[in-house]
Amino acid sequence: MKTEEIRATLARQHIETPSWAYGNSGTRFKVFSQTGIPRDAFEKISDAAVVHKHTGVAPSVAVHIPWDEVDDYSDLAKHAGNEGVEIGAVNPNTFQDDDYRLGSVCNTDPRIRRKATEHLLDCISVAEQLGSKQLSLWFADGTNYPGQDSIRARQDRLAAALEETYAAMPSDMTMLIEYKFFEPAFYHTDLPDWGTSLLHCLHLGQQAKVLVDTGHHAPGTNIEMIVATLLREGRLGGFHFNSRFYADDDLMVGSADPFALFRIMFEIVQAGAVLPEAGVAFMLDQCHNIEAKIPAQIRSVMNVQEATAKSLLVDLDALGEARNNGDVLAANSVVMDAFNTDVRPILAQVREEMGIEPDPIAAYTASGYAEEINERRVGGSAAGWGA
Repeated sequence: MKTEEIRATLARQHIETPSWAYGNSGTRFKVFSQTGIPRDAFEKISDAAVVHKHTGVAPSVAVHIPWDEVDDYSDLAKHAGNEGVEIGAVNPNTFQDDDYRLGSVCNTDPRIRRKATEHLLDCISVAEQLGSKQLSLWFADGTNYPGQDSIRARQDRLAAALEETYAAMPSDMTMLIEYKFFEPAFYHTDLPDWGTSLLHCLHLGQQAKVLVDTGHHAPGTNIEMIVATLLREGRLGGFHFNSRFYADDDLMVGSADPFALFRIMFEIVQAGAVLPEAGVAFMLDQCHNIEAKIPAQIRSVMNVQEATAKSLLVDLDALGEARNNGDVLAANSVVMDAFNTDVRPILAQVREEMGIEPDPIAAYTASGYAEEINERRVGGSAAGWGA
């Protein structure tokens, strides 16, 4: 790919940030409060707009219901438009209510299953009011002990809830089904892996696709293999990008293993699925417990950009020749040469061509926005998990 084409592609990339990353969030042991934290969904969106202002490629923000519940969702959508962004995926919450101690849609209690399913249906209505085209589902459902419940029966209950929700979606909405191999359920999780998620999607229809969270796999999992397989089947709905050392750490993407992020993005590039029209949503899902929220989101966006730029630099002609010749070392060298390239000058040029500062972190620091929100957002309750 020519340099001009690479720059044009990078300028059109779309990386969605999550509203919850701007609030107080952290581990299950402690959430450290910070200053300048948004007090409601409107201020979260304003912060997301700042990330887009300095990166140029984060034009949408995902919301979490009821964390981002407001009286009038059309007002929230209008506010996003005024700030220069739009609402992305709507994420229901079926894991923080006391009723969900033994599961939500998979619970043995029909009353609780009904409550959880109604929430999913309500979120479809919220999405329509916000102009969102994506319903992003993650369930904490599972069990902690053998014999606690029937694994097969729980799959039946899950399928029933998904089918009812899917049938209620408008024709232009996509259902993204996430998975997680453990936590908070430790014996079995009802959606533990991409295969289980895919099976449910296949039963539902073309509007259901798999969501890959990069922190939701067992150690050593070849995530790019999963990505390539889902791309081949046309069932990769998108990503929740984050990074991990041990489990679901939700750290800044690329901070633990930038090579893994590059390998994932290389599969995306080879499939021609980098740009928004390909239908693969690049979303962040992170919890910034000790780092400043907005700069952390900016850094994550930049890390995805860098991995994408390196992937676009791979000489596919040379790679194809090496592969056809069975030259293992040459093929690997082509890929590694791209990964070892410093792409920061290319991205700086892209940003200058977009009319923004070449160094987003420096530009944000110099903008004075952090000092402004620290001074302005006082006297109210800061948003956080459950807010």
